[in-house]
Amino acid sequence: MPGANEEVLNFAVIGCGTIAPTHIGAIRQIDNVHIHALSDSVPERAYAMAAQFDIQDVYTKLEDLIGDPMVDIVSICTPSGTHADIAVAALRAGKHVIVEKPMDISLAACDRMIAAADETGKKLTVISQHRFDHATQYLKAALGEGKLGKIVLADASVKWWRTQEYYDSGDWRGTWAMDGGGALMNQGVHTVDLLQWLAGDVESIYAHTRTAAHERIEVEDVVVAALTFASGAIGTLTATTAAFPGLPVRIDIFGAEGSATIEADTLRSLILKQGDTHLSDAISSHAVSVAQGGSASVVNAAAERSAAADPGAVWGDAHRAQIEDFLRAVRTDGTPLIDARAGRKPLEIILAVYESARTGQAVKLGAASQ
Repeated sequence: MPGANEEVLNFAVIGCGTIAPTHIGAIRQIDNVHIHALSDSVPERAYAMAAQFDIQDVYTKLEDLIGDPMVDIVSICTPSGTHADIAVAALRAGKHVIVEKPMDISLAACDRMIAAADETGKKLTVISQHRFDHATQYLKAALGEGKLGKIVLADASVKWWRTQEYYDSGDWRGTWAMDGGGALMNQGVHTVDLLQWLAGDVESIYAHTRTAAHERIEVEDVVVAALTFASGAIGTLTATTAAFPGLPVRIDIFGAEGSATIEADTLRSLILKQGDTHLSDAISSHAVSVAQGGSASVVNAAAERSAAADPGAVWGDAHRAQIEDFLRAVRTDGTPLIDARAGRKPLEIILAVYESARTGQAVKLGAASQ
């Protein structure tokens, strides 16, 4: 818990689109922090959000916000392809930085961000809030203790639904230049991160992609990939925004001594040859809403509960937990659970998927060129 005498740290949120209310709501649950200002490329959107959340300052010029000495931390909620330029400028201006997923849309951009963080000594984290879900933490600990034995198979599935109107709602959506990809880059990135965090480093990938159900987009709305892990395990990765009406995310891990399933942010099962067995029929309704194109957030959703994971959990708690972890790193000069190099890993996997789909060849990690 934060100390009563801790210095108050001031946040600024850059980008006032769909995800910004989740950041604002999560930050407001934390002691000894304050949201000082907002900024957006469309000033009217920033002014409207400032009025909604009673935030005093709005900057119409990004350089003015980054140059404000009152701002300690910036939270970047802009289109994916803009992340690196904003983050590098903020880091060099002496700010700590939180970046929404994905880190950016190219490894070169990620490397610029990592270099700027290293040069300035400022902290940088990439949002992957589901690492902080109680189900994920519990399973990660069980894997770390070897309870499932040697991992042999690991599967991840993101079968969501997005309407054509979703893609038409912003000129950056569904483009290579700003979105960086489709169902896997935008919707599947969190699950890619969890899969590699739980099952270990991915060594090679063979993939297929399609634009099957949507018009006027450049990117995929269906992707399937076969994965080989450095440990010797194999697995699959599926992502789509064309699975009507939308199903919750699912990760299955199979080991020589047991198996586990996370579905809808809930630990559905953990079955061991030796030891405890956990079974749950609970499905977290907010996760189903998101799968079907909903916009539930910490500040506008009902207090949806995930009883199997944690009776006290609500949508947005994981964002709050990640931001709290980041604040501990800032205050103690420590390392956040998801630092810049960790944030780069899922992007490397996604770009390898796209490279394999383009070439029709298996791709070893480190060989993706986009």
